[in-house]
Amino acid sequence: MTIAPTTILTHGAHLPVLGLGTYPLRGAEGAAAVRTALEVGYRLVDTAENYRNEDAVGRGIRDSGVPREEIFVATKFNREWHSVDGARHAAEASRARLGLDYIDLLLIHWPNPDQDTYVAAFEGLVKLLDAGVVRAIGTSNFKPTHLQRLIDATGTVPDVNQINLNPYATRDATVAFHTGHGIVTEAWSPLKPSSLLSDEVIMGIAAAHDRSPAQIVLRWHLQRGFVPIPKSASPQRQRENLAVFDFELTADEVAAITGLDRGEAGVTDSDSFGH
Repeated sequence: MTIAPTTILTHGAHLPVLGLGTYPLRGAEGAAAVRTALEVGYRLVDTAENYRNEDAVGRGIRDSGVPREEIFVATKFNREWHSVDGARHAAEASRARLGLDYIDLLLIHWPNPDQDTYVAAFEGLVKLLDAGVVRAIGTSNFKPTHLQRLIDATGTVPDVNQINLNPYATRDATVAFHTGHGIVTEAWSPLKPSSLLSDEVIMGIAAAHDRSPAQIVLRWHLQRGFVPIPKSASPQRQRENLAVFDFELTADEVAAITGLDRGEAGVTDSDSFGH
């Protein structure tokens, strides 16, 4: 069984460097996917209020038989909870839906700058962290300008910012900000778009290592210092996605994959979209 190593977050929690994304898995399928993932070695599970699957994730965790303290659970909350008290209510509601005693990492899902209350939401997260309600706090889909505003207002740096990132959208400016402030970059949909896995560069490197294209892309994420959270309900693919710690890409291969970047035209603009 492969167990991913961990990285230490700013506030001390140990985050596995590869996890399971769960959108859009729900119900029995979602619970089964989480259970099998944990059985094959995953220890980071990512969900969100907006995925409407926290109950299934919690059921999968319980069904797996893996001790709760070995599992790192991350979830996110929506714009209606963007206040100090709202963050607390969101945490309590997610914990109840998950059926767990605590949440490891709680994230603001989108900044929703039109509402202009994400700073208050983060102030609420800081209070939850200080009270020991959560082990780590962070954001999702935040731009450097959003993150800087949080840091200036609260004096606290998020542990994690989860963004849409892959070799076609390397998000260099955001990643540079993360690196400069000790924020871990989590990558959602790290294997998308699907055309990425048939890219000639990726396929050529996969053939050279006798690995699948998905394994090559995930290994690229890891060597760039990112934490990918690929979604899969297939136990076989879950095992394959996790089996990326026993080989390395060369510096030239990492550079070739990074060179596939097409800019941010395909990335959802978090100044205009959110929930």
